[in-house]
Amino acid sequence: MTAPAGARHYTFSSIAGKHGDVWSWTMPDGRIAYRMSMSLRGWVTETDEVMTLGPDKRPTAIAIRGYTDQGDATETFDVDAGGVARWKTVIDSGSAPFAGKRYNTYGGPPLAAEREVDALVAAGDKGIDMLPGGHASITIGQPAQIDGPNGAETVKLAFIRGYSFAPLPVWLDKDNRFFGNAGVISLLPEGYEKNGPKLKEIQDKATAAMVRDVAHQFLTPANRTPTLVDHVLMFDSVAGKYLPDRAVLIAGGKVAAVAAGGSIKPPAGATVIDGRGKTLSPGLWDSHQHVGDDWNLLQNVATGMTNYRSPGSLIDDAHSIYRRRAAGDLLAPDGKISVIIDRKDPLAAQGALTVSSAAEAVAAVDKIKQAGLWGAKFYTSMNPAWIAPAAAEAHKLGLHVHGHIPAGMRPLDAVRAGYDEVTHINFIMMQAMPQEVVDKANTAARLEGPAKYGKDVDLDSPAMTAFYAELAKRGTIIDPTLTVWEPMMTSDGSAISPEYAPFADIAPPAVARSWRVGGYPLFGGLTRDDFRKSFDKMVGLVNRLHKAGVRIVAGTDGYGLELVRELELYQQAGLSNAEALQTATIIPARITGMADRAGSIAPGKAADIILVDGDTSKDLGTLRHVNTVFLDGYRLDGTALRTASGLSGMPK
Repeated sequence: MTAPAGARHYTFSSIAGKHGDVWSWTMPDGRIAYRMSMSLRGWVTETDEVMTLGPDKRPTAIAIRGYTDQGDATETFDVDAGGVARWKTVIDSGSAPFAGKRYNTYGGPPLAAEREVDALVAAGDKGIDMLPGGHASITIGQPAQIDGPNGAETVKLAFIRGYSFAPLPVWLDKDNRFFGNAGVISLLPEGYEKNGPKLKEIQDKATAAMVRDVAHQFLTPANRTPTLVDHVLMFDSVAGKYLPDRAVLIAGGKVAAVAAGGSIKPPAGATVIDGRGKTLSPGLWDSHQHVGDDWNLLQNVATGMTNYRSPGSLIDDAHSIYRRRAAGDLLAPDGKISVIIDRKDPLAAQGALTVSSAAEAVAAVDKIKQAGLWGAKFYTSMNPAWIAPAAAEAHKLGLHVHGHIPAGMRPLDAVRAGYDEVTHINFIMMQAMPQEVVDKANTAARLEGPAKYGKDVDLDSPAMTAFYAELAKRGTIIDPTLTVWEPMMTSDGSAISPEYAPFADIAPPAVARSWRVGGYPLFGGLTRDDFRKSFDKMVGLVNRLHKAGVRIVAGTDGYGLELVRELELYQQAGLSNAEALQTATIIPARITGMADRAGSIAPGKAADIILVDGDTSKDLGTLRHVNTVFLDGYRLDGTALRTASGLSGMPK
């Protein structure tokens, strides 16, 4: 479907440039059409949507076709003469009475959501019941002035509840009609792209005010009194073993004492928690968490995360998080943040510092250091010749160097050029890929190559064994993010991926539905079973790296909800239960230089600890059952944290 001349035109853009387009127009028969085309770092989305509106302006028929990196986008919806709505997607199908409700599509061009926004505005406080499930409402807030092609205009910030864990910001025009979305990637009318950063800043401040109120509810003197957790199973992350019947006293924001169960007398006014049937662990680290969303940070705490590494955040976002967290206005884990550097290119990473020469790459590294951040992350469109000088500058300044492998390089080339760490297991698999895959690693080839050829890689060949040995000798760190690839490569839409399944019943219906994906589109005669065999090789690759002595750190590149599944996959790869948990506790603490105060439970260390229901030594899945989080010495109730973060109960 091709957009006609005169169609409304929106674009996707970020500080790195333009990423795609969406058009909308009315067809001769009165139906509304949408066309979307986007290439985001090489991941291509091409979708069309045609919508028929009923007399009350509710869509009564929708047809979507196309594909995304999550799979086939085909979707249909219609309402029969009896008022029954029916829908079918690659992941579900169903029917229900249509009276008083609106259908929330699984996919399709995001601009089509304008119809729902307009309906929410019209519905007012009562909101709208949605199909297949859920309820949504909108709150209209402050106006702002922007510059458009025809001069100054007024837009209004609004927040939608019901589509996500947290209120979603959306921008309306002066007549309270949908205007656009702002963020790291913005969807705005053509000609308005320059307003994206300004609108993002305004909505970020509004969000900060909401999360500040939440933080103040939890970070109170009453939650900072001494706590004794007695008769508890404790994970000793340094020794890599579980210690039964321990007593741990927390006071003044630190671990005051660790001793045998029943041997510590609680001080006056202390809270005493019976630890029988529970496990006490150092707080979890997500070593691949692109932070920036305040509500997501709150949810990270609710699910046991007390620390993170962000391998790519905007500098202003990083400073805002650090400042507000220190002031007690943001409930968030403590983190180390890197900034992405990529070559100026249509395939550049969104939110990256884009450069056009080695000298500019070095200058970008200097900018990261001046910003007081932790590391430089290089991306897939970088010129390989620029890596060594930029990495040398980063090391001279004491910065960590990590990233994707630039097109044309193999992981060993990048490590020899100065990488301390390689992110994503697919880039480790690039060591064994054909040259034509390596040369196009800044496109979808970075997944399609390992998906096609991975199943046939001999992980124990002399070349691969020598590769692991050199990584170990150099002290290279690997951040596999297996949970990124598991749903893309193994899912067929029949079930929610294991990383999200434990949360499906306690998440908003729209979120739970989005977790059911059809998997990356098949190509070249390959089957889903072929993809699954290639994913199994990725898991096997983690096994070989670990056996060779290469350090593994657990990261998700997602919500953070995926972290425990990442550890379960490491256990499938051959790490012991304790070794898997070390990748999310003491190992990242050592890598970041924080092991003297974090990553383990010992007298004098910061009280960043989680108490979970169950015996973690027998089942890593118990780490999802967060009973209490100790963060900066505060004692935070797990149930209350989950509720505040948009979860409605304990995960399975």
